[in-house]
Amino acid sequence: MSRTTLIGRGAVLLSLLALAAFAQTTGKFGDAALGTQRYDDFERPTACAACHVDIARQHEQAMMSQAFTHSWDEIEYYELAVPHAEKDPKVAGVKAGCNGCHAPFSFLAGDVPPQRPAAKTRANEGVSCDLCHTVIKGHGDPPFNFSWEVAPGKTKQGPRDNVESPYHKTQFNAFMKTGDFCGTCHNEQSPYGVYVKATHLEWREGPQGKGGIQCQDCHMPPAPGRSALMGGTRPDVRQHLFHGAHDPGKVGGVIEVRIHPAVREVEPGESLKLTAVVVNAKAGHKVPSGSAEERVLWLHVEAKDAAGKVYHLRVDRKGFEGEDYTIASDALAYQDIGDIKGIPDFPGLKRDGMVPAGDRIFRLPYLDPKGRMTIAQWNTASFGPDYRLAPLQAVSETYTWQLPGAMPAGPLTVTATVYYSRLVSSVAEYLKVPEEEWRPITVNSHVTTVNILP
Repeated sequence: MSRTTLIGRGAVLLSLLALAAFAQTTGKFGDAALGTQRYDDFERPTACAACHVDIARQHEQAMMSQAFTHSWDEIEYYELAVPHAEKDPKVAGVKAGCNGCHAPFSFLAGDVPPQRPAAKTRANEGVSCDLCHTVIKGHGDPPFNFSWEVAPGKTKQGPRDNVESPYHKTQFNAFMKTGDFCGTCHNEQSPYGVYVKATHLEWREGPQGKGGIQCQDCHMPPAPGRSALMGGTRPDVRQHLFHGAHDPGKVGGVIEVRIHPAVREVEPGESLKLTAVVVNAKAGHKVPSGSAEERVLWLHVEAKDAAGKVYHLRVDRKGFEGEDYTIASDALAYQDIGDIKGIPDFPGLKRDGMVPAGDRIFRLPYLDPKGRMTIAQWNTASFGPDYRLAPLQAVSETYTWQLPGAMPAGPLTVTATVYYSRLVSSVAEYLKVPEEEWRPITVNSHVTTVNILP
């Protein structure tokens, strides 16, 4: 074989190796992708931050980067999901599968369960820059359960054509601009085959999705700026804010409420009817969404008379099947925590936590195989009534109140307030979740007045 032939074949080999460095996909996705990559196949966020400074600073403050490290996810995974997976074959897959969306590099590397966040392994990077920017496509319609396919290497996927970088190649990828990209993780089926996360499906079926407004338009809004230090100014750089349920600024005002009385004047001892209208005016999916099994959104109404005495008003019943789940009470639930943790005859925890009895709760109850309400989405086999607020949906709640006969004359002030908590307080306190992870947020409120006649 001539020297020229050897050189030519060597050049071809080097070219093939170079192409392999730019895109390395196994063709596997979802559960089949477990252990198919190495941690070292992916860039560390610090490498990305060297050039993409603003984007990196935004991302590290967002829940995407904290998907593995924030306290409730750590507690839920290590104290509930992993022990349950190790004792119940039906849910065994969650030991690895939770990491497909919460610590994807750990999942791809086969490092499951990864060490806890205190060990500071690369699992702590959560949904890192190089995860999203090496996703080449998604699978399934609808997408769910981390059905993305990655090709790590020196070619990064992006939403623009003709972008040059001194560090990596960039490949335009239209998939990144779609809600389906988000749906690969923001839809989830439990081992029982029910959708325990369906934010993408809710969006797709709602007016925003049907109108072509993508998830990114709200959670990654465009703004003028530079995506990289050496790049030019653009009018529409996507902000990597990913603000949602964990951002008080995003939650505040997302639900609107107005309350009015049937009459403006009433005598003590008479009956007074008030109507509160609650509207999902801003979210492009249902509220609450995502991990709806643990979210609590409720409407609280109270009145204050001219002497300053405060009265709590209970919502009127509507009579639909399963309504008890939507009216706060002292009922117990979450008995499967005892099954998971090996506590015989565990009575359960207060289903509604801190929510005052009689308040209306907007929720979707998740039910375990025994029909008990659960906060373990992987242990969900069915649902109760879906009494959440769909996009642009308005719901009226009435309050019929027999006024005390000795109520003082003067103005009666009635306040309707919508509150939101990311986790049922009774569960949070039992599992010692830091208060900042479940402390209630005031979403919105409205005040009306009635004159109490002498």
